[in-house]
Parts: sequence; structure tokens; C-alpha cells
Amino acid sequence: MPTGDNGLTATIIDVRGVTRRFGEICAVDDVTLAVREGEVFGLIGHNGAGKSTLIRMLLGLLPPDRGDIRVAGEPISGKRFREVRRIIGYLPENVVFYDNLSGLETLRFFAELKGTDARGCRPLLEKVGLGHAIHRSVRGYSKGMRQRLGFAQALLGEPRLLFLDEPTTGLDPAGIREFYDMLGELRQRGITVILSSHHLAEIQERVDRLALMRLGRIQAMGTVQELRERLDLPLRIQMHLRPGTEEQLRRLLAQLPGCTLRTDHTGTEIRCDRTQKMPLLALLTTHTGDVTDIYIREPSLEDVFLGYTDA
Repeated sequence: MPTGDNGLTATIIDVRGVTRRFGEICAVDDVTLAVREGEVFGLIGHNGAGKSTLIRMLLGLLPPDRGDIRVAGEPISGKRFREVRRIIGYLPENVVFYDNLSGLETLRFFAELKGTDARGCRPLLEKVGLGHAIHRSVRGYSKGMRQRLGFAQALLGEPRLLFLDEPTTGLDPAGIREFYDMLGELRQRGITVILSSHHLAEIQERVDRLALMRLGRIQAMGTVQELRERLDLPLRIQMHLRPGTEEQLRRLLAQLPGCTLRTDHTGTEIRCDRTQKMPLLALLTTHTGDVTDIYIREPSLEDVFLGYTDA
């Protein structure tokens, strides 16, 4: 994996002050970000936040109205960017194919367009779970099968940089697991992945960093844990208590500011400030006879997303 002079992983995508308008609508507004080589970088945001427009600009499909974009060191408007495109794979949000072609014919068609060896098409279709349908007309493919075919198309030519826009659309739970298993393999090989998704629970443990977009701007960027800590969202500690000990626990919690207790049919839950996590756990461990089970729940990526978008 290439590194910079300072020993850190090299930057493969560099975006500085980029803006793109469509008439009166500012789809991307003064965006600056950098993605390191080998990183899985997430893009999240509401519909219309600017994610897909930003991706199309990074691919060189749309020019920015203002700002600078470099991919693998080359400006997207430069003459050498045509060569850079050969190391890029792209799965768009809405996959469209020629229905009269088979899966194998479709992949061979894209291989010819990309200038890559078509002999790898059959193994690639088998890898994405379409080995049983390579000669079947795409017209008869389900939505999930079309998505798998789109992923195979994105992997043609062993790209160094992958753009995946809503990649698990139409996949069943088994297909989603298989997709992320393959994504893990790509990550181990040092391939850079830009992943845009509305399925926040799926990606929160699978991205190195992410950017949250709102109204064309990047509202927050960092690891999931960094974004949690910036918002200072409360921790939720769920537990089961020995019957008749709730009041005793409530009196103990009075020693810790920022902790609240709630009990319902599902059990007992304490919400506490992050700064009180260790004192609270120390307090609970001195009463292990009363606490029969415990589960610490960090704020999810969905909690983080709503915390920033509702701010």
C-alpha cells in the first residue's frame, strides 16, 4: 500500500472547496475531504443531501462549478484522468442492463468497454453468486440478481478504487452478508471503497471513517466513535435486577450526576453521560448479587445521524 513521506497512507481522493449547482439548487456546497488509499469511507445523508452528485463528480461524470478534485493524483478534468478511470469500479444506485443479453454476455460487454480481459467474467459471476444464471437472460433476473450483476461489473479489471452507491439494494439477508464478506476481502487487499448507503446499521462497523452530508454540505466527518463523542450522546446500560432491588439501585445512582434509571416490561435501563461510564460500572460491580445481567449500548450510527441532522 503506497504511503506518503510521513509514513501515513497516501491520499487517493482529494476534494477541495467543490460546489455544484443545478439551476437554483446547490447540490454540493463547498465540500472538502480527503480519502486515504485502502480506506473504506462511508457517505451518509438524507435523500437529496448531495451524495450521488458528489460521487458522479469524483468519477469525472460531472464537472464541479467551483473547486478542485484529484483522484490518484490526477485532476478529473486532466488528460490523464482517462487512464485513472481504468483503476475505478462503479456500482450506481439504479442498475440498468440490456434485458435481451445473458448475465455472461452483459459482463463481457462491459469488459470490452473497459478494455479488460473477458476471460475473468465467468469466475467473477460465480464469485458474486450468479454462477447458476450466467446464461439466463437478464430479463428474468430478480432485483437482487441485477444488483449482484452490477457488483460484478464494478469489480471488472480488479480496480484499486470502488464507488458503491446503495450496494445492498434488493439483496436478501444472506446476500447482504455475502456482499460484506467480499467487501472485507477487498479491504484486506488494500482496495479503497467509497460506500454510500441509507442502511446505517449495516455499515457502522464496516467503515473506517464517514462523512455525513446535509443540504450539499459535509456536516460531520470522522470515525463512528469520534462522531459519537462529539455529540456527547448518552450511553444506555440495560440490565436485569434481582426482584425488589430497584429502589436500592435508584438510591445508589443519586451519587452519580447525569445518570437516570427507567424500568418497564423489557427490563431496567440506565442512561448516563459518557464521563460517568467507569464510575457507574464500578458501582454496579459492587452489587453483582443484585445485577444478574448487563449490556452496554453505545449510540448507534442511526442515533449519531439523527443527532446531527436534528441539530
